[in-house]
Amino acid sequence: MHKPVRSPARPPIPSVIKRNTALFAVILAFTGVGMNFAFILGPLMVVSLMGSATLAGLAVGLIGLSRFIVGYPVGKITDTYGRKPGVLFGLALGLAGAVGVGFSMSLRSIVLFAGAMLVFGMGMNAAQQLRVAATDMFPPRLRGQALGYLAMGSMLGVMIFPFLIQAAQSLAGGIGEDPLGVPWLLLPALIIPGMFLVALVRPDPKEIGMHLERYFPDYRPPSGTAAAQRSSLIAIRLVRHVPTLHAIVANTAAQGNMSIVMILTSLALDHHGHSLFAISVSMAFHASGMFAFSIPLGWLADRYGRAPVMFPGVAITLVGAWMVAFTAPYWSITLGTFLVGLGWAAANIAATAAVADYTETIERGRAIGVIESFAGAMSVAMALITGPLIEWRGLPAAGYTAIFVAAVPLAMLLATRASLRSAQRRRTA
Repeated sequence: MHKPVRSPARPPIPSVIKRNTALFAVILAFTGVGMNFAFILGPLMVVSLMGSATLAGLAVGLIGLSRFIVGYPVGKITDTYGRKPGVLFGLALGLAGAVGVGFSMSLRSIVLFAGAMLVFGMGMNAAQQLRVAATDMFPPRLRGQALGYLAMGSMLGVMIFPFLIQAAQSLAGGIGEDPLGVPWLLLPALIIPGMFLVALVRPDPKEIGMHLERYFPDYRPPSGTAAAQRSSLIAIRLVRHVPTLHAIVANTAAQGNMSIVMILTSLALDHHGHSLFAISVSMAFHASGMFAFSIPLGWLADRYGRAPVMFPGVAITLVGAWMVAFTAPYWSITLGTFLVGLGWAAANIAATAAVADYTETIERGRAIGVIESFAGAMSVAMALITGPLIEWRGLPAAGYTAIFVAAVPLAMLLATRASLRSAQRRRTA
């Protein structure tokens, strides 16, 4: 009887790569809390300072603008000097911005709030080069899971987030400060340890990526000539290559959908009379959707391909946006925002892996910077229109917009498949 031939065993992941990945995950746990502050507290802070929901999307818009500003330049820095300098630079900016945002509430200054939030966002988005570092250290067959393990580090931040809000509220009452501003003043206690942990990472992930075959003997790097030819005009190549174009559009749409929903969630729950703690718990479910299932999502992207994970993820964000905008109970809004986070995670992990697969180490920081810039631009656009839409037509108008944004890449996928079928029929004829 014929016996199946077993494939040779894969070499284990080297301990140095496991160690670096664990350090990056802890760094995300320490620093990711601040991004939750921006999305959850930001809209409420703007309404408090301005007395109107017209500019409720200002904080989310500034985070998106900062993402657009730093995405490609910090990628150029990390491609040139290594991933660690870019991450440390980002954390230093984030530290300064967090303190400024906190004091903006004490001074009742929307100008200080806007400037500090922009600086904070630039720092935190620059620190997202951690994702590039993760893709550097793993071959394509493991990149999705690597991104999943990295994102799981954020779950610790999700778990402590509501309690940090509660502690900040209690502290604010004792010192007579605004409860929306005090949480920001606690962030340095998390960001500074994160900076020390970055210093412990060695060697720099870029160095590992440049010599990946030393760590994974089964990996075969591309030829030097091919890599050199691929290093120019990275943004144009990404847009012209259909799989990476799909990745950019899907990731951008998921980010735009989520930008609207994160504004809607805070305002909707506040409108229904729920406390700041209840809002933070709901948003913690959203964050758990973003991170809790990142490892299985990464495994699925490695096992079945990037597109079969990416596009269903976008579809899930569409369903979640409908629930947040068009239902009233606390549990249904919370479930909706959870689904948006889950869909975003699927789209983001698969899209990032798709772009990393198509690029080499010497250009990967800029390539990820390109998709970050597209996503940042979408966040800015959605933040600018969400507040006026709510003022003009209420929550449903913003909900319809979020649904439309998520539908765009799905329509593009259908159009691409129809075009391929038509071309197949012509070749057959």
